Amino acid sequence: MSNLTIPRGYRMPLTNNELQRAIELIHEDFQRNLTLRLNLHRVSAPLFVDGRTGLNDDLNGVERPVSFDIPDVGTEGQVVHSLAKWKRLALKRYEFPVGSGLFTDMNAIRRDEVVDNLHSIYVDQWDWEKHIAQKDRSLQYLKDTVRDIVGALCDTASVLRNHFPALTFRPDRDVYFITTQELEDRYPHLSPAERETEVCRKHRTTFLMQIGKTLKSGQRHDGRAPDYDDWELNGDILMWDPVLERAFEVSSMGIRVDAAAMDRQLTASGHDERRELPFHRMLLNGELPQSIGGGIGQSRVCMLLLGACHIGEVQASLWDDETIEGCEAAGITLL
Repeated sequence: MSNLTIPRGYRMPLTNNELQRAIELIHEDFQRNLTLRLNLHRVSAPLFVDGRTGLNDDLNGVERPVSFDIPDVGTEGQVVHSLAKWKRLALKRYEFPVGSGLFTDMNAIRRDEVVDNLHSIYVDQWDWEKHIAQKDRSLQYLKDTVRDIVGALCDTASVLRNHFPALTFRPDRDVYFITTQELEDRYPHLSPAERETEVCRKHRTTFLMQIGKTLKSGQRHDGRAPDYDDWELNGDILMWDPVLERAFEVSSMGIRVDAAAMDRQLTASGHDERRELPFHRMLLNGELPQSIGGGIGQSRVCMLLLGACHIGEVQASLWDDETIEGCEAAGITLL
């Protein structure tokens, strides 16, 4: 089923060859900017994990992981949805000191994703995690980290425009901070997605905080697993996309749960059975470092900075026939 949107008069600003060179430049420059600002070091990461460990991110709790048996190992592998939990365990195993952290190229398959201009079953992210002190579990530290990430993105956008003058997108460095409850209070009759678009229409770069908790309306703005982000200290970096004229999520991130926050959130979400999984036992016993982390969409960043209208223009994936035919008719090249 096609969920394709093609803006009137849309054309990719670059040739196919220029596009590939621009994607390469984004990957090289943004990765360098991010690691310098956050003091991160690259590590290798798994494509799949043992499904019995509880390490796989279950997203909203309904998405099915791609699973396969491994006869010689005697277990079932699960292709990762994300590395939210694995990264925190890696901080401990690789002995990262406070103030430093890791990043990796995360590649995932989300078979139940509803694909559209921004969503694909193939997910590629810069996944990162940083060891922090207990005193850094604060709103101010979260905001400072968000500003660092936005600054890295703006620096890369500037370098990109210098190399490819046809590109015009200029992300706003000034970040507007608002909670999901404040956003619901402001736009009570709009859907969550419509609220995001309205706040980004006015504030071009927005950090929407406290995702996962139940709002006064009895609804959640969006789902967030109970066992990695602290719902009081997390959020999404949203930017205004002038091509699609809507809010555009660049990153999901947050200060991770401590034992108290995970205890509270497991009960609130009805997932107390997870307490017996190895990762969860370690966290509840205080055996894992305090951390902050997130995922920054690689294809999402490329799409936004390059002025693309469909994520398939900057990554290779699978699409339904209607989307393929619609893009062909509009002169849009899907990789």
